[in-house]
Amino acid sequence: MRRSYPKPSPSTISLILIPLAVLAFICLFLYPKDFELQSLVVTACRPSRSPSSNFIDPVAPKPDFRLLIGILTRADLYERRHLLRLVYSLQPRRATAHIDIRFVFCNLTKEDQRVLVALEILRYDDIIILNCTENMDNGKTYTYFASLPELFDGTNGDDRPYDYVMKTDDDAYLILDNLAESLMNKSREDMYYGFVLPCVSMDPFHDYMSGMGYILSWDLVEWISTSEMVRNRTVGPEDRLTAEWLRDGNKAKNRCTAKPAMYDHPESEPRSFCRHEFVPHTILVHKVKNSLNWARMLEYFNATDGLKPSKFYHIS
Repeated sequence: MRRSYPKPSPSTISLILIPLAVLAFICLFLYPKDFELQSLVVTACRPSRSPSSNFIDPVAPKPDFRLLIGILTRADLYERRHLLRLVYSLQPRRATAHIDIRFVFCNLTKEDQRVLVALEILRYDDIIILNCTENMDNGKTYTYFASLPELFDGTNGDDRPYDYVMKTDDDAYLILDNLAESLMNKSREDMYYGFVLPCVSMDPFHDYMSGMGYILSWDLVEWISTSEMVRNRTVGPEDRLTAEWLRDGNKAKNRCTAKPAMYDHPESEPRSFCRHEFVPHTILVHKVKNSLNWARMLEYFNATDGLKPSKFYHIS
């Protein structure tokens, strides 16, 4: 004999369904991320039915090239480093070029440096301290280039961490987008690029690139790090010496000068053919020696155009 159960009344059904509906609404609309997480877990555990998935992270496009800019400076020049960090952080960057900027100096020698530089490293992580005594033309540039292959060994998981390495000074200002554009069609091998000296020369195969800023392809940096000839010739004007290494090593078959887009500040002293007025297609301005020089140059290149009106300040 079948038992008969009383059918629930409409009011009973309503009492059951209404709280369930309210609970579903709260979970779905107030905590949507929980549902996304559940979907992600389920999707990851199930065999994929299609080649693509809504939960695959987008793959970053490979850059056209990778450039390391080493700004050779001294540990005590905190203010200059902070200025350069500021102006470069505000520059637009070419999406298809990967550019890293590092400040390079020799061993710390003072108690205050060990604390203040450590704070910079903790905050910015953009400093390389070479194992050398601070100098200009007594091997610092050699130590910089020769140290890089070991310092960056395996950092990017590629055969080479960078396509190019630049050496420049802390009194130079780079327009990074223009620099990147100028490198787009350059060789990635055996390449030597910069501002050819003497100032009136346009022949990079006869003369040498100014220390204001020159670039070597990564294969040349690796060669410098292993060459006994280079290791035994590290004392002398560093830019001229670099050219001599390349000449005597039969290197740098691909050379180019970036004139007139690289030049000395128009107010720099002593006056020379290396300096001229600012131009829109500038890549590098050298010998920017004081705050007024920096201000006039940055104003020309519209560095403060992004400043918005505010009641908190007035700059006339």
